[in-house]
Amino acid sequence: MSNQTSVYDDLIADGDDVEALVTGLSPAQWSTDTPAPGWTVKHQIAHLTFVSHLAALSATQPDAFAEHVADAKRDFQAAVDNALTAYMELPTDALVDRWRQERNTAAKALAAVDPTGTVPWLVTPLPPSVLAAAGMMELFGHGQDIADALGRTRELTDRIGHLAWFGFRTRDFGYHAHGLTPPTQEFRVELTGPSGVVWEFGPPDATQRVTGPAVDFALLVSRRRHRDDLSLTAQGEEADRWLDVAQAYRGPAGPGRRPGQFAKR
Repeated sequence: MSNQTSVYDDLIADGDDVEALVTGLSPAQWSTDTPAPGWTVKHQIAHLTFVSHLAALSATQPDAFAEHVADAKRDFQAAVDNALTAYMELPTDALVDRWRQERNTAAKALAAVDPTGTVPWLVTPLPPSVLAAAGMMELFGHGQDIADALGRTRELTDRIGHLAWFGFRTRDFGYHAHGLTPPTQEFRVELTGPSGVVWEFGPPDATQRVTGPAVDFALLVSRRRHRDDLSLTAQGEEADRWLDVAQAYRGPAGPGRRPGQFAKR
């Protein structure tokens, strides 16, 4: 995994990769339905633009951010829907330009924050590097939806290591989303990056263990693939249950993806 100080550069690089997926699309392709019900490719980019805008505000104008999300905290879905409507009205070229501006502003602003400090976010303040990793997870998940809609295969890099770390860090979110009490014991997670590098998290002697490709783990915790379609192995009852509920974001789990919806990698 790249060291933590480069998560901001990696956030920019991942944004550029997802932008490449939509460069040169026809109007029909922009209107293609994605696996997220009710969302086209354009909806996906509009959502990423909204999230990038929030992150940029968080890092540069915390007071404005607080005002902006006050309503969102009361009804986040309504706030998302309203923001999407505004972005969806933009021509696609203008939307992509706006998204590029917002995401690069956010990455550079987060990089300028004291790494020992925090920035405000929707539920609790976060270290800037953690919010950058969360932004990479957003890009990964929604980029996967776009790739799936367009029938494309992404070439992923060891930048996925940030998502491996983030998915491990947010283990308890999936339990909470399903009304379950997270286990008290720590898990061991060992994941292999595209280059063959192995990332290890948690105590080496933990009895609950998850192993497999880091890309598959990111697909699981972003809920872009069902566990049956991934090459992840769980040892221990709790680790096995985690693979059923894992998600790297707060809030409702949503329907996720069906077993067999996508062929095994």
